[in-house]
Amino acid sequence: MHELDSRARTVLAGVREDLQSGATQLALNTLDELLSYLDEVRPDVGPLSRLLAELRAARPSMIVIGNALGMIEQRLARDPHAARQAILDTRDQLQNASTVISRHAREHLPKAPVIMTHSASSVVLALFRSMAENQQSFSVICTQSSPGFEGQSLARALDDLSVPVTLITDAQMGLFVSGADVVITGCDTWLADGYFINKSGTHLLALAARAADKPLWVLADSFRNSGADSGSVELEEMPVDELNAPEGEWITPRNVYFELVPHSLVSQRISEQGVFSCPAGPRQ
Repeated sequence: MHELDSRARTVLAGVREDLQSGATQLALNTLDELLSYLDEVRPDVGPLSRLLAELRAARPSMIVIGNALGMIEQRLARDPHAARQAILDTRDQLQNASTVISRHAREHLPKAPVIMTHSASSVVLALFRSMAENQQSFSVICTQSSPGFEGQSLARALDDLSVPVTLITDAQMGLFVSGADVVITGCDTWLADGYFINKSGTHLLALAARAADKPLWVLADSFRNSGADSGSVELEEMPVDELNAPEGEWITPRNVYFELVPHSLVSQRISEQGVFSCPAGPRQ
C-alpha cells in the first residue's frame, strides 16, 4: 500500500475541510489541485491511484467528487500515462454540464422571476450568472444556511452581479417562500431509491414550497447519480464547534451537514440531459 506524500495529504485535507463550497465547485477545486500535484510531484501511478481512492472516500455525501475521480481512474486503467488529459477532460465535462443546465433552466423560468434558494450551490450560481449576463431580470431570496452560512457568500456574489437579493435566516423559510415564483436548489447526490442529498435545511424548504404550492426545481447533473439507496448512505456530521452551543451535562449538540430529501417533493430535476418531471427520475 502506497503512503501519501505530504503534498497529497494537503490535497486530501483541503477536500475534507472545505465546508463552504458546493459539490461542483469542490470537485473542480479538487481537479485543479490534482493538476498542481502532478506538476509538483510527478507521482507514479501507484501513489496517484492511492490519492484518488482516498479522495473518493473523503466526502461521501458529495458523489460528484467520487464520480469525477472514478472517470479518471477508468482512464488510468486503460492508459497509465493519461492522468493529466483525463483530469482536464473530466473538468471540461463537469463545467459544460453546468452551462447546459443553466440554459435549460433559463428556458423554463417565468419573466422576471423571484427565485428562492438554500445554501450556495455552484450550479445554481452558474444559473444566476447566466441570467445576469443575458440581462434577464430576476431577484433572489436566499437563506443564510447555518451553521456554515454559505448563503452569505451567495448574497455577496449576487450583489457583485447587481442582482437584488433578500438574505434571511433559515427559520424564515416558511415566511418568505410564498413570495417566490420558484424554489431552486442544488444537489450533492441523487440516489436510486427516491431521495437526493443536499445541505441540511433543504428538506424544510421543500416542505415549505409544497405547502405554499410553489414548484421546487433541483439542478443536478449526471455526475450526481448514485446507485446507492437512502438506507446505505452516510450523512456527514461536522464538528459541533460551529454551533457555539452552551456546555452542560445534559446538552448534546449535533451538526449533521447533509440530509435526505424525497423526490416526491421535487417538481423538476434539471440536468445536462434535459428537464425531467419528478418523482420520475432522469433517463439513464
